[in-house]
Amino acid sequence: MASNATSLDPIPSERAVRPDALARRVLFTKRVRQWSAVALMAVAWASYNTISDWQKHNAFLINASDSLPNWAFFVHLHHTPAKDDYVFFAPPANPLVRRHFGPDSGPFGKRVIGMPGALVEHRGSDVYVDGIRVAHMKPFTRTGEPLTPGPVGRVPRGCYYVGTPHPDGFDSRYAEIGFACANQVIGTGTPIL
Repeated sequence: MASNATSLDPIPSERAVRPDALARRVLFTKRVRQWSAVALMAVAWASYNTISDWQKHNAFLINASDSLPNWAFFVHLHHTPAKDDYVFFAPPANPLVRRHFGPDSGPFGKRVIGMPGALVEHRGSDVYVDGIRVAHMKPFTRTGEPLTPGPVGRVPRGCYYVGTPHPDGFDSRYAEIGFACANQVIGTGTPIL
């Protein structure tokens, strides 16, 4: 009799309907996967375009010198520097720069100390910008090569007096670097590390 009780059980009729429900569930799962793939491709495409656009206007730079306190920067390409900004520029191609940094030295990073129109003065070995002492000049490089005192007078339009507080900073305090002018400026930087 136990076998008769199971034959009257409604389960067989549910099982008869189940293959149709199972097929709907499989179809639904397939559609969710398809739409998820489409959504993932859209996100990937948008991310790629965002990164491509970001790269047109920004760069990542690692500072290899001791002259700045930070070693990694996001550089905002083609930004006009403001006072106290980190600025990245192509150094002048002169023999001293090539000897110390190589023919492909890469960009230099410094702080903007003097804007166009600022007054740069030398008082002995000290450099003043608008009456504030900003640097001390050394007569020789660490390797004993002579250094030439940098430019004095008003910073020209489109140029910047750039420097660092580092005692061995190779910056506008020396003629070998001079002012960083607009045609040399790559952009401004934001320190990240």
